[in-house]
Amino acid sequence: MANTEITYQREDTLHAEEFIDILKRSTLGQRRPIDDIERIKMMCQNGDLFITARHDGKLVGIARSLSDFAFCTYLSDLAVDEQYQRQGIGIRLIKETKLHSPLAKLILLAAPAAVDYYPKTGMTKFAHCFLLDKVNDLKA
Repeated sequence: MANTEITYQREDTLHAEEFIDILKRSTLGQRRPIDDIERIKMMCQNGDLFITARHDGKLVGIARSLSDFAFCTYLSDLAVDEQYQRQGIGIRLIKETKLHSPLAKLILLAAPAAVDYYPKTGMTKFAHCFLLDKVNDLKA
C-alpha cells in the first residue's frame, strides 16, 4: 500500500452508492434500507454532518449525523468496514463528529451488537429513549 494512513475529514456530501457500499462492508447494512436507493439518497441528502475515514481514498468508515449544532447531534449511522475494525476508527469518527458540533449533545441509538461497545468509548448509557415507527401506534 502506498499510504497506510487513515484520513479523517468532514465532507459536504455523501453519495448513495458509496454509502451503501460501506454499510454492506460494516454489517450495518443489515439494519438499513440498502435495497431502496431512493431512500438511501434521501438519507444522504438530508444528513447535516458527514465525517469520513478513508484509506487511499477508499471509504472505510462513516459517521452520518443530523444536527442543529446547538443542542443535539444525532449520530444516526456509525459504520466501519469489518476489515478495518478494532483500529480505533469508530472512536475517532465519534470524536470528529463531536468536535464539529461542540455545543450539542451527541446522541445515538446502539445496534444490539454494539450495546457493550459504546460504554467503553466513554459515552454514557441513557435508559430513557423512546421510538415511534408508525404514526398509527400513537395512542390518544
